[in-house]
Amino acid sequence: MATKTLRIEQIGSPIRREGDQRATLIGLKLNKLHRVSTLEDTPSVRGMIRKVHHLVRVLDDAA
Repeated sequence: MATKTLRIEQIGSPIRREGDQRATLIGLKLNKLHRVSTLEDTPSVRGMIRKVHHLVRVLDDAA
C-alpha cells in the first residue's frame, strides 16, 4: 500500500513571526513564498501544518 502524501504551498512570509514558526516552515521544507513541498501524511506533519496554518495552504492530498 502506498503512503499518503500532502502537497503544501507557502503563502505567507515568516518575517515578524516567532522563531518557532520560522523553524516549523523550514521543517516543512518551505522557506520562500509559493514554494511547494510534498510530504508524507503523518500526525507530526499535520501538527506542524496546524502550527503555521495561516502561512501555508494544503493544495491537495496526492496519492
